[in-house]
Amino acid sequence: MSKDGNQRSSSTFHFFAGLATGCLSATLLQPADLLKTRVQQSRSTSLVTTFRQILAGPGTLKQLWRGTLPSVIRTGVGSALYFSSLNALRQHVTKLNLLTSEGIVQASMASTQYSSSSLPRLSNMANMTTGAIARASAGFVMMPITVIKVRYESSFYSYKSIWGAGTAILKNEGIRGFFSGFGATAIRDAPYAGLYVLFYEQSKRRLSQIREVTPLAETSNSEGGMKRSTSLSINFLSGVLAAGFATAITNPFDAVKTRLQLMPGKYSNMIMAGRRMVKEDGVRSLFNGLGLRMGRKALSSALAWTLYEELIRRAEMKVQEKGGASL
Repeated sequence: MSKDGNQRSSSTFHFFAGLATGCLSATLLQPADLLKTRVQQSRSTSLVTTFRQILAGPGTLKQLWRGTLPSVIRTGVGSALYFSSLNALRQHVTKLNLLTSEGIVQASMASTQYSSSSLPRLSNMANMTTGAIARASAGFVMMPITVIKVRYESSFYSYKSIWGAGTAILKNEGIRGFFSGFGATAIRDAPYAGLYVLFYEQSKRRLSQIREVTPLAETSNSEGGMKRSTSLSINFLSGVLAAGFATAITNPFDAVKTRLQLMPGKYSNMIMAGRRMVKEDGVRSLFNGLGLRMGRKALSSALAWTLYEELIRRAEMKVQEKGGASL
């Protein structure tokens, strides 16, 4: 296969690997996302109260998974765009080997520092920057679905279908309505993704050093080194820790974003929304839903990244067995 052909195959595989992991995590964790939205929509609701209201209503399971379709579309396609663009950015940085003389970017397709990773090794700054750019870009593309998803989950609206929600938003608010809260979303997602990739890679490295493991190349040749179960455990635990730290730091932007998307008439912009929330509901309102979001993000990110890396690892092994170039 030609070089270009390999590159196209690689990009396609990363896209579908991200799509599969995103759809799975979104479906499994939709109840947590719905509860977070309900808790963040006003100061008068709490997790216990919200959960009791859902349990007291008809069709409990149906209500807990309300908004699953837009969530799966958003998370699935969003993850596909994110992982494929992140891979392209990381590969580009790796090939260019930018600024290595100053130690800003250190890239290597076969890391000799830690063995649980199937990804190119970059510097801390490169990890954070590529993660932020990839997430912000994917977030912009998926913003209309995000707005529909949030409103579908909220009790403020009575949309009976995704099409009906989209039609109502377009009629009442125009195209602009589909991008309500994008500023807060970008400010939340870009730092979150950048910090997540940074913490994730650092955590994998530290945990691998603790386990005194050998490089992935040795493991793949079955000459000792890290067992796959150990590698998966390290990747999953790293995903949980990274998501926890990144979520705690960026939660205020998530709370503001939710208010902007649910009540655009009341909150005209991100700064005004933040100030009004603090004035009316206190600083605590900026951290509404933190526990739920942290738990959901920890599980979804850890699950998605662990499965994603495992799929990439297996694909690369298949290519190597057939004598082709690495993905």
